[in-house]
Amino acid sequence: MDDEHMQIGEVAAQTELSLRTIRHYEEVGLVIPSARSQGGFRLYTETDVQRLMVIRRMKPLGFTLDEMRDLLDITDRLDAAPPAGSDEREALLARMGVYEQAAARKIEELRTQLTRAEDFAATLRTRLHNAPGEDAADPSAAARA
Repeated sequence: MDDEHMQIGEVAAQTELSLRTIRHYEEVGLVIPSARSQGGFRLYTETDVQRLMVIRRMKPLGFTLDEMRDLLDITDRLDAAPPAGSDEREALLARMGVYEQAAARKIEELRTQLTRAEDFAATLRTRLHNAPGEDAADPSAAARA
């Protein structure tokens, strides 16, 4: 194996994705290993790892597999460098802009959910610390503890 290719275990460690998840993304066509070893092992490049990182970042925002596939197609086509100012490039950038706006909306929704979760946890902490207990009714109980 050369320095440019990594086996699936190394990719899993680098991306913090499970082997099963990486294989699933391969099965649904999101990431295709760049090569196979003589023994049939999947071999990945840094480009493959970057694709997996895009997928990993989209997942918590609730993007579907089809949306992930579409965005990866957009980035692949942009990386193939259609001429600057071409209609195709402008259309691809517009499609990417839709994903950027969707991601921004989803991030705001997650911030709202996080704020609510933090408020809930703070409420529970307050209740725990202010809850009357058996010891509050019997001052000698504290001395026995």
